Amino acid sequence: MKKTTLRYQINIRILFLACCIFIIGGTITLWQAKRAVQDEMNSSIHLAVQLIAFNLTQTNARTEWLAQLNALKETRHLRIQLKEPSGNVLNVSQSAIPKIHSNPPKWFVNLVASSPIKIERALITDDGQQLIVSIEANPLNEIREVWQESLAFFGLLFLLIVSIFIVIQLVFNRVLKAILVIVQGLERVELGHFQQPLPYFSSVEMNQIAGAINLTLEKLNAAQQENLALTQHNLAIQEQERQHLAQELHDELGQSLTAIKVMTVTISRAEKSQNLLIKQSTDSIIQICDHLMCVVRSMMQQLHPVCLTELGLKAALEDLISHWQQRYSHLKIGFECDKDCEMLSEKISIHIFRMVQEGLTNIVRHANANQAFINLTLDENNFLLLQITDDGQGCDAQTIKNGFGLLSMRERVCSLGGDFLIETQPQKGMTIRAKIPL
Repeated sequence: MKKTTLRYQINIRILFLACCIFIIGGTITLWQAKRAVQDEMNSSIHLAVQLIAFNLTQTNARTEWLAQLNALKETRHLRIQLKEPSGNVLNVSQSAIPKIHSNPPKWFVNLVASSPIKIERALITDDGQQLIVSIEANPLNEIREVWQESLAFFGLLFLLIVSIFIVIQLVFNRVLKAILVIVQGLERVELGHFQQPLPYFSSVEMNQIAGAINLTLEKLNAAQQENLALTQHNLAIQEQERQHLAQELHDELGQSLTAIKVMTVTISRAEKSQNLLIKQSTDSIIQICDHLMCVVRSMMQQLHPVCLTELGLKAALEDLISHWQQRYSHLKIGFECDKDCEMLSEKISIHIFRMVQEGLTNIVRHANANQAFINLTLDENNFLLLQITDDGQGCDAQTIKNGFGLLSMRERVCSLGGDFLIETQPQKGMTIRAKIPL
């Protein structure tokens, strides 16, 4: 189904309504004009007949009446003729050919003109002469007047419709601007920006909508702030627990394994010449201790990177990338980091480290990539920019599913008040961008 704009739909309806008004108004006007012409013709001709009849009843005035009739120069709507019984015309009034500067169109005349009206009356003059008075209605003058009135009516109607259309467009433009502002506000809400309320409008209805949306924005903003505070608190607790577990592993399990290994090595050397079984057992214990110590170091690295606290973010990321390259030799990882990033707070540094860690995990698990690149910079507006790019299989950006890894990265960026963006296309890799204010 083809979608059309609201302006187009309203303009089409206004045009349709205007056409209906013109058609109905034109039909009524033509019908009224036809009746007016017919009534005017009937009225004029009946008046003329009554006047003639009245004058004919006055025998003393017949001669004077004939003289006045012969001197008549213009009779409105009528053509009066004196004829002999043989049909010979004796007198034609000057109105037989009306003086009209501009005649109406023929189609209007044909629609409005009524059937011709003609009346003849016989009379006898004082000298006994028989004459016939012929009175024929001439509707052209009346049709011309009706035409002029119709033009004036339709002109006023057209001006009225144009004025209404202009007023509707002006009002509609204001409504559309208000709707555009509301739509832009809803788009900001969709992006998670709840701090900018909608302005107040001149109409009560738009203000009601804006007020309802602003109230929703206030509640969403409060909920967002609460969620951010809760997220930061949870992440802080998580890091504290990780740090505590890493410390416990180092202090307890790590030291115990080291002690076991030292004692085993001592026993192995002392009993080397006495018992081969003891030698084999101690060697196995030493290997197990080495393995467990590697596991403990790996767990400590995952739980809390010691070098992040001791050496800084750049060194911790370099150590992390080196660790990944050792485990996955087929993946080439590039890394760039500004020197100014060493001055970041511990809170932001641990979030950046975890995001890079999660990004590399996603690349290894899902991207099937050969190369990856990590870039960490500070721009001139004091924003920290993190970009993680790979040349893997990518996916459709519209159908991408935010797993726990991407969701965790997004939550970390949002908790810092930043923006998180994922750019990807099938077979064209993926780029993750984070912009964090400092």
